[in-house]
Amino acid sequence: MTDFEIRTLRDDEHRAASTLFRATVHVPPSDDKDWERAARAYQSGGTIGVFDPDFIGTARAFDAELTVPGGARLPMAGVTGVGVRADRTRRGVLRAMMSAQLADFAARGVVFANLLASEALIYGRYGYGLATRSRTYSVDRHRARLRPDAPAAGEVELLELDVAVAALPGVYERVEHRPGMMTRPEVLWRLYENHLRRSTDPVKALVHHGPDGPDGYALYVVGGLQAHPWTKTLEVPDMFAGTPAALAGLWRFLLGIDLVDRIVAEERPLDEPVELILADHRQGNVDRVEDEHWLRLVDVPRALAAREYGHAAPVVVEVTDPLLPANSGTYQITPDGAERTGGPAALALDVTTLAMLYLGTWRASALADAGRIEVRDPAAPAAADVLFSTRVQSWCGSFF
Repeated sequence: MTDFEIRTLRDDEHRAASTLFRATVHVPPSDDKDWERAARAYQSGGTIGVFDPDFIGTARAFDAELTVPGGARLPMAGVTGVGVRADRTRRGVLRAMMSAQLADFAARGVVFANLLASEALIYGRYGYGLATRSRTYSVDRHRARLRPDAPAAGEVELLELDVAVAALPGVYERVEHRPGMMTRPEVLWRLYENHLRRSTDPVKALVHHGPDGPDGYALYVVGGLQAHPWTKTLEVPDMFAGTPAALAGLWRFLLGIDLVDRIVAEERPLDEPVELILADHRQGNVDRVEDEHWLRLVDVPRALAAREYGHAAPVVVEVTDPLLPANSGTYQITPDGAERTGGPAALALDVTTLAMLYLGTWRASALADAGRIEVRDPAAPAAADVLFSTRVQSWCGSFF
């Protein structure tokens, strides 16, 4: 047992939570001007604090929906701003706080929790598994050209930041969501606006208008002026394309921007086909592949029942979840769905590994080979590979 008090913070305590969290990541507190904007990114009732009796830990969350394979959207909590004061780490504060937060999510009917991890060894202990990955790639603007047969249908509109912050939420919602993508509530858009307005370089937005209306957008920024030689990198921190023509149209515009040498597209889907629309695919270079989102199945029965599965022989899996024991049990996965069963399990795994499997980013056979899944039926991993597969790579694309 601990003597920690864990409670939901009042709105007037959010700034103290921000200051505590920023100290844990070695960032100074927000000044009054910055906090005026940053405060709008806090959902009322979404931040918790730990007291002993001083304020020693915090975590915040906001409500959204996650798209799962097959297109269903289910309630999720976006978890961010997690930190413990430096003189109270490694004393059980984080475990108590994360456990309390998960219990609250479960009580409220939240199906998933989602976060981006500062360190890879932290969140697996609480049932979060690395569920999506991304790649950052760069393109030589001087040498890259689109293929003549690249899709071309629509026009691109250039927006200044003030116009973009009002227009982009509607465009984002119109774009078809791939597995792993999430809705973006107002608090999240306000977070993005705050980040963009901090930029010392001008931020521009592109909106692609297809035959049926806006179907894609991109934000970009080019670094400040400098003396010759003129070497500039254009960075694209946020881009969504709902159609092949929107993706090609946005890239056609970007490649036509003058006084730029290199275009860097950050944290893109692993299967985004930019190389295939370039005349010379070698002009698109992958700079790195990295973690994206870590997923936590808060309600395993509901999550498994909601997603679409591939056509393969049924597989029974045994799931263990120490923090939310109601999730523990055996589940039969079939092409028609998933439900609890009393039958013998062919595969056994913990809830962290299930999160890695759920969106199809990792194959069951690879997880089994790595020792993360116990195999009781040798035929089960191959069947599970097909059952949990997705047509496109799962990816979120939302930072928080």
